[in-house]
Amino acid sequence: MLQLNKVHHIAIICSDYEKSKHFYTEILGLKAIQEIYREERDSYKLDLALNGEYIVELFSFPNPSERPSRPEACGLRHLAFEVNDIEQTRNFLIKNNISSETIRIDEFTAKRFFFIADPDDLPIEFYEI
Repeated sequence: MLQLNKVHHIAIICSDYEKSKHFYTEILGLKAIQEIYREERDSYKLDLALNGEYIVELFSFPNPSERPSRPEACGLRHLAFEVNDIEQTRNFLIKNNISSETIRIDEFTAKRFFFIADPDDLPIEFYEI
């Protein structure tokens, strides 16, 4: 039987590297652990960590194609972050000019959650533990 240890990372391709870099590091608070410019691809790769764990690769490529639809396109649906205080998280994002859905309750777990969008309109969920 295959044995998986954990999710190693999630790769995200952005359309505006500086805008996305600011969002993921300054708004979400992920820590940049390595940034590489790949001249042959005219592409940046930024490795980001959460609480010391490498979790996101942020890529830039010239003229990436757009996501077909949101959020029900085939493929990765959304990125979710666990938080301790859902209201505090939502208020912080709103104060930083990030549009937010209202807080909802998961009908199966009774936990609270909400969604925002990153600079490329990729859905990001915050889920209260």
